[in-house]
Amino acid sequence: MFPIRDHNPSGRTPFVVYALIAINVACFLPYLELMGDDRALMRFFMEWGIVPQAVSAGYGWSGIFTSIFLHGGFMHLIGNMLFLWIFGDNLEDEMGHLGFLLFYLVSGIGAGLVHVMMGPESPVPTVGASGAIAGVMGGYLLLFPKAKVDILVIFIIFFRVFAVPAWLMLGLWFGLQFLGSLEADPNGGGIAYSAHTGGFIIGLALTLPVWLRRGGARYWNRTQGHPPHPTPDYAFARSSIPKVRRK
Repeated sequence: MFPIRDHNPSGRTPFVVYALIAINVACFLPYLELMGDDRALMRFFMEWGIVPQAVSAGYGWSGIFTSIFLHGGFMHLIGNMLFLWIFGDNLEDEMGHLGFLLFYLVSGIGAGLVHVMMGPESPVPTVGASGAIAGVMGGYLLLFPKAKVDILVIFIIFFRVFAVPAWLMLGLWFGLQFLGSLEADPNGGGIAYSAHTGGFIIGLALTLPVWLRRGGARYWNRTQGHPPHPTPDYAFARSSIPKVRRK
């Protein structure tokens, strides 16, 4: 299940979202040549990623910040930037450019700290913008729970695009991350479920002041959970190939 876009246009150009995407891509390119050398790549991530064991021992704190701009591969980078592009522009619209930048960085750093607290003895380095982007998703859920999100569902040979409310897609994603954090070994490797869960909750909490300034529950009542501006209706172009009907 992959989100491909939302029906929620922003009212201003999301310069910070564009800049963050550019920075993440720019940070990925210099160590692209290391992708074929696992040992060299691990040394690089040990130096610039989050190593909970090192942070618990009192050093390696810079990795909590630098790890936000590193990724473990093409799909890791593309997936994170897709989520940022879909959900980030609307939060930047509501928070302003500087406010959104601070929100993004605090969510990412907070998610990293949660990851360290949940597995303080882990020697495995962790990288990725996922914690910060999870914060973006948490904030989006609070402000636009009924905004339509187009998701591509792939099941073996079945491909279909569905428009679903944001609360369903984001709530399901958060539930899977939370369950994963309960089952995963906190001191092992793999997906950093605890960072995703922590980042989502932190982002939701940081968005509360914005939601309250908009009127809180009255804001939801006024917008019915939808974006506060007209939403576009996207339609996929019909195929020009004629249909052959059975007799």
